[in-house]
Amino acid sequence: MLPSLPRTLIAFALVLGVLVFVHEMGHYLAARWRGVHVDAFSIGFGRPLLQGVDRRGTEWRLGWIPLGGYVKLHGQETPEDVPPEVRAGWLPGRTFHEKPVGSRAIVVAAGPVANFLLAILLFAGLYATVGHPVGGTGVTAVVEGSPAARAGLRQGDEILSLDGRRVTRFEQVQRYIQPRAGQPVAVTIGREGGDQTLTVVPDQRETPQGVVGVLGIQGGAARFERLDPVSAIGAGATQTADITWQTLKGIGEMLVGQRSAKELGGPIKIAEVSGEAASLGIVPLINLMALLSVSLGLLNLFPIPLLDGGHLVFYAAEAIRGRPLPPRAQEYGFRAGFALLVTLFLFASWNDIAGGAIGQWVAKLVG
Repeated sequence: MLPSLPRTLIAFALVLGVLVFVHEMGHYLAARWRGVHVDAFSIGFGRPLLQGVDRRGTEWRLGWIPLGGYVKLHGQETPEDVPPEVRAGWLPGRTFHEKPVGSRAIVVAAGPVANFLLAILLFAGLYATVGHPVGGTGVTAVVEGSPAARAGLRQGDEILSLDGRRVTRFEQVQRYIQPRAGQPVAVTIGREGGDQTLTVVPDQRETPQGVVGVLGIQGGAARFERLDPVSAIGAGATQTADITWQTLKGIGEMLVGQRSAKELGGPIKIAEVSGEAASLGIVPLINLMALLSVSLGLLNLFPIPLLDGGHLVFYAAEAIRGRPLPPRAQEYGFRAGFALLVTLFLFASWNDIAGGAIGQWVAKLVG
């Protein structure tokens, strides 16, 4: 087995490379469909390790810094932003800026859509081969003196719903309980052929990501059933939609203070988790890749200028107004978006360093 650091770096490059490639391929294929020429397709930044030009005139590059990628669309700039000698080289009818607003929106939205489709296919592949988890909310152990024990939960109980919300997997129980420390939760359980509802007040536990609620139970032992391809795709789509909703819900809880913003992670955290998943085998790594693909697709749909979602907002305004927003308004929007993204990146990176392995190493170093 590879040592920890090389394994982490290789897993990080593999996971991020696949996600970025699929995202940019979505833009590329949509551009081809809408008749836009693609000047360049790059995975990674910096000096290219590999490069070549295909028969359509698109340059393909593999950069040595695996932190992203891009698709350079032909004539992506407006004519006013480039000198006449550049405009003279544009291919008539193949430039991005001259396409209808609907076609431009399709090209931009195709990247996030590709990430969601990748997640569905990865989950479907796991469900068709490894199997789909069934059940998984049975209580296998109750910690003595815990909130669950005080409320009357027992080993062998099956958790059916929380505050009336049906749960089928133990991670759904964990996600619901963690932000509700000190809050009463109605837990409906199945016991000896009947259902009953107990009220549990989760205890508080300090973690590197902040305070979370705990019940004091163990469980989640699920059986796996292989699905046929059609059912697997349907289950993959359901899982992708559930993760998307839970992510949006978690962000909303952070904004209103119900969850700690310390849970936000950046590239360092992704690298650490990728290394941990790789050490456990190919199935956890594929599952992680699917989860991150949802996150990447969702992030790019946020209405922040510089991201795909920001461009879609500008195109929606153009469709409503019948003409693009003034250049100055777009410039201010891009500046604000850049500042916001830099702030989020620095904040997430600080969380990674302070709460991750690097922070633990520094803490031990200083005693």
